[in-house]
Amino acid sequence: MRRCHLSAVLGLLLACSGARADEGMWLPAQLPQLAAQLKAAGFKGDPAQLNDVTRPPLAAVVSLGGCTASFVSPQGLIVTNHHCAMGAIQLNSTPERNLIRDGFIAAQRSEELSAGPAARVWVTVGFDKVTDRILAGARGKTGRAYYDAVDAARKAAVAACEAEPGYRCSVVEMYGGADFYLIKQLELQDIRLVYAPPESIGNYGDEIDNFMWPRHSGDFAFYRAYVGKDGKPAPFSKDNVPYQPPAHFTVSTAPVQVGDFAMVAGYPGVTFRHRTASEFANQIDWLLPNRVALLDGLIRTIDAATAGDPDKQVRYASTVASLKNNLKRAQGELDGLRRSDAVRVRREDETAMLAWLAKQPDGRRALAEIRALQVQLDAQQASRERDLILPFLRPGLLGAAVQIQRLALERGKPDALRETGYQQRDEALIEGGLKQLQRRYDPEVEKATLRFALKRYFALTPAQRLPEFDAVFGRDEAEAAQRLDALYAGTRLGDTATRLAALRQDAAQLAASDDPLLRAALTLQPALLRLEAESKQRAGELLRLRPAYMRALIAYRQSQGRAVYPDANGTLRVSFGKVSPLSPRDGIDYRPLTTVAGIVEKHTGVAPFDAPKPLLDAIARGDFGSTADPVLKTQTVDFMTNLDTTGGNSGSPVLDAEGRLIGLNFDSNWEAVSASWMYDPRYKRAIHVDMRYLRWLLAKVYPAPHLLQEMQLPAQ
Repeated sequence: MRRCHLSAVLGLLLACSGARADEGMWLPAQLPQLAAQLKAAGFKGDPAQLNDVTRPPLAAVVSLGGCTASFVSPQGLIVTNHHCAMGAIQLNSTPERNLIRDGFIAAQRSEELSAGPAARVWVTVGFDKVTDRILAGARGKTGRAYYDAVDAARKAAVAACEAEPGYRCSVVEMYGGADFYLIKQLELQDIRLVYAPPESIGNYGDEIDNFMWPRHSGDFAFYRAYVGKDGKPAPFSKDNVPYQPPAHFTVSTAPVQVGDFAMVAGYPGVTFRHRTASEFANQIDWLLPNRVALLDGLIRTIDAATAGDPDKQVRYASTVASLKNNLKRAQGELDGLRRSDAVRVRREDETAMLAWLAKQPDGRRALAEIRALQVQLDAQQASRERDLILPFLRPGLLGAAVQIQRLALERGKPDALRETGYQQRDEALIEGGLKQLQRRYDPEVEKATLRFALKRYFALTPAQRLPEFDAVFGRDEAEAAQRLDALYAGTRLGDTATRLAALRQDAAQLAASDDPLLRAALTLQPALLRLEAESKQRAGELLRLRPAYMRALIAYRQSQGRAVYPDANGTLRVSFGKVSPLSPRDGIDYRPLTTVAGIVEKHTGVAPFDAPKPLLDAIARGDFGSTADPVLKTQTVDFMTNLDTTGGNSGSPVLDAEGRLIGLNFDSNWEAVSASWMYDPRYKRAIHVDMRYLRWLLAKVYPAPHLLQEMQLPAQ
């Protein structure tokens, strides 16, 4: 094995190490170097084509911001998960026309519904390494100065990239800040809901089945992207025309079998597999247990506040679904990391790495930087209780007031000096979010969530309390209840027009406002700015010091002959493996495909196992046609692979060896939830909707023959 020198390690990641087919969220640029592994796994395409995000197949994969989707026709038709489209489904639902309960089918394009003014589809058209450009002004600096230099370089790169209208750009870090990439994306603004099955199909099993196998969920929905008549991105207009994507997937009509090659392309959110042993310990011993308690309490609070009121339940359906998913994920991650004894494993691995590093030619300097990194990480623990709860003290309408005040403050600066998220490029998205708030907010429910969060805030030590928050909310629960009643009784921001009018005011006008929520937000702003400044100081040091840890870790991994890929960060990644069974515990063996028989077995008539009558009738008829599995002799529903996925991969296309669409990723198994921190090939599985089930539903159950025709699929 060739020895990789520490200072050159990042340029030799694949040259110095092998790669496993099952583990790895690979950058597109890395895939041609994995040609041998791809071929050995069964891929029949050209690995060189996977390097180019502007060509098939990767050009068909898009980001929804937190989820993934893909084009499946030349006319901008997009398929993703039902739970990824829940925001649009909820936005268009009322108690009288409940699309969550009943589903939605647009029989023609004129009936397609806007997904909302803030809905976006991002098509990646550029993925370029810009490390030298971003770090040029930061070298030799520390702390806040380092952060500011990187931030300024990022903003300059983004501004230059966005000089061409219609594009959204970002600069993301890889390997803890050792490398930076400029991502350029076409920003499609007119997104419409085309098809969604009833929730009793799209979310069959709900939280009981979430992260579990076997699964029987038809977790899919269709959008369509529109542009102006000139072919350029434009806001919603009845005159817009369907977007013509650079690529779209062909839906496979072939069977899916155990051992088949599978590949997923998507936008995984965040993984932490390369974090330090102390960060592992904090995650397992403190953060996850407290996050579980917080999310569970918040869900119970919203459930109680919306009980018996269908309108409130519809308004908070998307919020509750997200909270439940995050809760179960946090609990599963905690259980999995404890089961894997992750703290001990990571600590022993890190100890061995540091011992190896001490023997390397340039190891002494690296060890000093790693010790400095640990000092910074230890310092963060002093405020972790406060840092966990503060985001929950800015929900819904109060959060909108905080956002309005901050935008007015930032508008007083040159655009290049504005805070990220409050530049001119962000104002349309902010306005869209303020418009959508009307269908996702209720004052009594919001007050209930604030009372819940404030109970935890009041339990903080005096050193962690903030005078500005005390000034707004009071010093105890009784005082807070009175303050909240006054704040929400007097505010006019519950009206959309009033919110949008406030959004257009400058800082002086807002400071003169007598609206109690705007005044509360103004009072909170100094504390939020102070905390932000402290956070940037810490972030600058972590950004400066973490690359030393990463270089050492990568070099150590290479000395072991192990592959290294960057942690997920919301950028386009590809993983590959096989359709795989699972043996999670002694005496338990799971096959990787489920069928409609399981739907009937689970059906109780009561949510979440309340399969709709049209589905049960169709199963009873047994008319599965060309979508029936040739081996199982019935209709499949979901299947399982050993693909490496995490949050953000929801909706990701799952492809076969020919690059055809065979499934939609929507979940992981319970034993693998902890894979965002630690990958274990014995347990890591990904769960997907079988496209054969989708085709059958569109043909026989909730028919949409026009969509099958558009995707050039047989109508059975």
